[in-house]
Amino acid sequence: MFSQLSSDHIVATLERLAARCRDRFASASLNNVIDELIGLAKRDRRRSQRLSRPYLLLRGGTLLAVLLALTGLVFVGERVFNWAQESGASADVFTVFEGVEAGLNIVILAAVAIFTLTRVEERLKRSLALDDLHELRSIAHVIDMHQLTKDPTALLRLGPRTAASPDRAMSEFELGRYLDYCAEALSLAGKIAALYAQSSRDPVVIAAVNDIESLTSNMSAKIWQKINIVRDAQPNAGEQRDD
Repeated sequence: MFSQLSSDHIVATLERLAARCRDRFASASLNNVIDELIGLAKRDRRRSQRLSRPYLLLRGGTLLAVLLALTGLVFVGERVFNWAQESGASADVFTVFEGVEAGLNIVILAAVAIFTLTRVEERLKRSLALDDLHELRSIAHVIDMHQLTKDPTALLRLGPRTAASPDRAMSEFELGRYLDYCAEALSLAGKIAALYAQSSRDPVVIAAVNDIESLTSNMSAKIWQKINIVRDAQPNAGEQRDD
């Protein structure tokens, strides 16, 4: 139980983060983003679990189609063989080659059809996973946008405000907490994506998950640079740690 991510624990952690953010910043739009992330986590929990299970109905239909294709191939081969025996010596070289070419074309087309049918389940699961991962990538950028104007260097008040300067009413402590919530939300978005890599062996899905995890890690690293600036600006930074 400690070797895999628990989707239930991820959802519970997100809900706890949402409560903390709402208690601290009741009117912040970041609350809506975290709520949206919770909805995605609950939906993706079901979908990632479904990806790990086989599509029995689809596999049954694929197996039936493959059997029908093989049966048809055997039937055609038998008819060609019987025709060749009945023709005997009357069949010239060109007729024989035409028959062989037709048989090879049938075999190739049947092999391609069988290969395509066996990959249907994999492609369906890949399409579902990539659509969900695209949404997670988008919401990660939305979270990053919410911290974009939270500039900790403004706390140092090195210069006057301009008419276009964003509103910065947060204290040092509040700014640090807000940035921390953004970093946690990004980290949890990466963990939701990791559920798909845990449930799939598809290299395309795993590559997409790794891309999202790298994206959220880089965003979190930039936020932590801001947090360190905020902590350096606080006289008793080590004593003010709180949720």
